[in-house]
Amino acid sequence: MNKLAKLFLATAFVFGLSSAFAGEVNESEIKSISDQTIVFENYTGPHKKVDTLAQIKEIGSSLANNFNKDISSNYGSEDRYYVIHAVSTEEPDKLSADIFIVGKNAGVDHVRNLRHIVASYLTKAYGYEYDDAYTIATFVTVYNAVYRGNLDYFNSKYKSAVTDNLTDDKAGLAISYKEWPGSTQMVIPLNDVNGGLSTIDTSVISDKKVVESMREEDDKGIDERKNMVDIKEREAENASEKAQEAQKTAAKEEKTLQQEKKELEEKKETADKKKTEAESAQKKADEAKKTAAENPKDKEAQKEAETAQKKADEAKKEADTAKEEVKEQEKVVEEQEKKTEEAKKEASEEQAVADKKNTEAKDERTQIAQDQKEVIKQSVLEDTTAIYALKIVDDSKLYSAIVKVNRLTGEELKTSPVKVVRNRTIYPSGNNFIAIAGESGKKSAVKLVQIDKTNLDIVKESEEVIAENSVLLQVGSEYLAVVNDNKKNYLAKFNSELECKVKSNVEINPNTPVVPSAEGYCVTDTNGKVIILKLSDLTKVEQTTAEKASDTLKAATGDR
Repeated sequence: MNKLAKLFLATAFVFGLSSAFAGEVNESEIKSISDQTIVFENYTGPHKKVDTLAQIKEIGSSLANNFNKDISSNYGSEDRYYVIHAVSTEEPDKLSADIFIVGKNAGVDHVRNLRHIVASYLTKAYGYEYDDAYTIATFVTVYNAVYRGNLDYFNSKYKSAVTDNLTDDKAGLAISYKEWPGSTQMVIPLNDVNGGLSTIDTSVISDKKVVESMREEDDKGIDERKNMVDIKEREAENASEKAQEAQKTAAKEEKTLQQEKKELEEKKETADKKKTEAESAQKKADEAKKTAAENPKDKEAQKEAETAQKKADEAKKEADTAKEEVKEQEKVVEEQEKKTEEAKKEASEEQAVADKKNTEAKDERTQIAQDQKEVIKQSVLEDTTAIYALKIVDDSKLYSAIVKVNRLTGEELKTSPVKVVRNRTIYPSGNNFIAIAGESGKKSAVKLVQIDKTNLDIVKESEEVIAENSVLLQVGSEYLAVVNDNKKNYLAKFNSELECKVKSNVEINPNTPVVPSAEGYCVTDTNGKVIILKLSDLTKVEQTTAEKASDTLKAATGDR
């Protein structure tokens, strides 16, 4: 999808109290995968109110206000948009997660808007660059659609701190925007809550099922898949750098460990020596005491016995001290062994991450290259055989959709998601078609729109609301249609950028035909009378009496 299309659809109205629309149009974002079908249904018609991209992003970024990544906590409004930050140190082999909830009064009606909201949250909460966050949000939505309601899967992957908040009727993301409010618990797997590029576990959200579903899109999801590969390659680079630093740390810790072990051996030798000396001193003291006992009147013998025992006690004290030093050094060595092992483990784990991400990126790049060839081949085929047509999709209301058709076989190559083109009229304009589309509803409206020729999506809409049964007429580079302004109808002239340049100065019938002539545009006014509007400014051409008209005709023909 081109950037302009993304920008417009990103700015579609997301506020409101209900997801029910008078005009509901389904768009196939994602098609079948294996034994299940994933089809995101989005509202793609014009809106009464169009919010800016900044307003949509603010919904997501506001959810990260006062965000604390270290503790489990909740953010936002449960009735609209809400995040459960579910983190735990328990169950180390399973994942923590953020659970993104779309409340019952949320009005998001297109998956791209939902992705912008999620991306803005990830940007503010974890410091992602916005483009990376949007790529991740894209995969998150597909991932949650693939595993919608699959509690067995979520239980196998996530900590109980996460799964305790999930229910089988809400876990994941429904395929239809009509089911999102009040029934959405999108799970965003957390790899490193400290923030940065590897906060979200990209391997989990881009598993085989997710990628296969994206490959079923018309463009095989190549752009977003490329972006994900780029993220993984940067993750691999970061992990490699961390592994190298960890290896350096491990080498230093190993050197320290060997020094501590050497010191331990020296202390053991000293302790053994002190023990031997103590035993020898005690033996001498015992002999001296024996001699003193045999000669109780020999004062010299008594004195020698006391002295010998003192020396033996001192020697034992030194031996005990040396033994304690050995024990302390053994603790030092044990702690150092742990530090060394942790450093080696960190280096190994970071290298494993780098290897894993590199392998995933390499495999995906190979697959993308093959898919690109198919897309290019199909594009070339379409360029040489495709024509555009309108197909009736609602006989009762005469709504149409633009279709791209193989002129040789009649095969429909692509059908526009915009299935409310009115009055069976479109005009080509550069890379777009111009048409009147939409339905009148609480949030939907009938407007003049640009529909991109490549993706057949609305990329722009007029500010003005168009009368439901208005004709659409192209005159040169301008387009005429009847606008509805506060329940009053006027003929208006638009340029190709859907800017209203001028409106008639009189009300007209909203269902009027518009017939151009040399004198002006012939239309029907509110009284059922045909009037003429000037070609230049759409002001009413003042009509005269029949008598004056006859005089004017005579003067023009020279009939006296």
